Amino acid sequence: MNPVNYLYLAALLFTIGAAGVLIRRNAIVVFMSIELMLNACNLAFVAFSRMHGNLDGQIIAFFTMVVAAAEVVVGLAIIVSIFRTRHTASVDDASLMKL
Repeated sequence: MNPVNYLYLAALLFTIGAAGVLIRRNAIVVFMSIELMLNACNLAFVAFSRMHGNLDGQIIAFFTMVVAAAEVVVGLAIIVSIFRTRHTASVDDASLMKL
């Protein structure tokens, strides 16, 4: 399979993730869309790494996975905190938590 096909798939996944962030109002769906966008970037990094024959893209993809894992921890904690105080996971209600 040609590595360019993986780049097309990464672009499609990134577009779906960006649409999910822009359209949806539920914080969990927005959070999953951000994770989809990060996975699309990882796929592009690995595809470029394979095209050029070195491991740099795979190393960057590994560090991106580490950052995504940290994002999961912090993001879910914030979402749970908002849900406990407001009893909803809507992104619109998150702006009400300002001081």
